Order: sequence, then structure tokens, then C-alpha cells
Amino acid sequence: MKLPVSFLCVAAAAALSFSAHAQSVKPDAAKGAATYGQVCVACHAADGNSVIPENPMLAQQHPEYLVKQLLEFKSGKRANPIMQGMVAALSDDDMRNIAWWLADQKAREGFATDKDLVRLGERIYRGGIADRQIAACAGCHSPTGAGIPSQYPRLKGQHAGYTATQLKAFRDGTRANHIQMTGVAAKLNDREIQAVSDYIAGLR
Repeated sequence: MKLPVSFLCVAAAAALSFSAHAQSVKPDAAKGAATYGQVCVACHAADGNSVIPENPMLAQQHPEYLVKQLLEFKSGKRANPIMQGMVAALSDDDMRNIAWWLADQKAREGFATDKDLVRLGERIYRGGIADRQIAACAGCHSPTGAGIPSQYPRLKGQHAGYTATQLKAFRDGTRANHIQMTGVAAKLNDREIQAVSDYIAGLR
């Protein structure tokens, strides 16, 4: 789906405005914990380590990445009716406070479940698929899945079910807020998506 230029301009302006505001105001972890407890805890657990495979684990995630996603849920750039409803009443300060509080929560280790699939997942994650011009995941998310702050999310230990759902959403265009991921996912088949998702879940 191609977004109109006017929509993209509004989203970009909102992001710039937030960035300028974020530089001038220090996050308030106590407020972040309180708001998280009111809005997020039912789906993502008390410490950000969701036990529901469909809901992402958020603990120890890069706060800048979390803020970006929350802003894009609110603007509609990242489509998800449940999340759009949850963030509708959140202010920029609320988002920043929640994100920085989550970044301080310790992530629980995950695990892979299919030893045959995980070998394929490791090959894709670490080396890509050269003959189909599929880039290695490690290039952007690091060999350990730690990601790159403010640019690429931390993946290590993420639920395989959630990761697979997001890769398929990038592939079919229902998630359209990252052009690079859309391009990568477009070349992956279901088995490859499941394999790399399972491998990511067990990254240490």
C-alpha cells in the first residue's frame, strides 16, 4: 500500500517534533512504570517479558525504537487496531517514559524449538541467501541479536510466533513502516520465515 505524500509529511513532522522535545526533557522512569502498568501490562506482562507468543517481549528493547513504533501506531503508519486504540491517549512524554522504563527491564532468555529448522535459520540469519540476494539479518541486528540502538531492534529471545507474524506482515504489505524489511521479507518463503524466527528465539 502506497501512503499519500501528505500523510508521510505529517508523520515525518511528528517524528521531528518528538525528537526535538525528547532531547530537552529527561525521561521519568517512575511515570513510565505507572503508565505501563495502566496501559500495557495485560498484554506484555509486568516486566515487559510477555508470556503470550503473539505479543512481543519489550524488556530491554532500545527505547528510541519503541518510541518510533508507538508514534507510528498512533499515526496509523503502522497498522494495528488494538495498538492504535491503546496508544491513542498517550502523550509524547508518556511514550518516552514507557520506552525508557522498558529499556531498563531485564529481558528473559528465549529458546529455539526445532533443531532441524534452526540450522536453516542460523544460515539465513548469519549469511543470508546469496543467490536470491537476501541479506543476512546479522548485518543490521548484530550476530547476537542485540540490534543497533535507535535504528534496528533488539531481537534476541523474541517469541518465534511474533517474529514470524511480523515477517509475513512485511512480506504481504500489511506492515509497511520499514522499507528495508519489506524488501527482505518479500523474498522469504514460509519455511524460511519460520526457521529464522525460531533461531532468533534462541539467540544469546
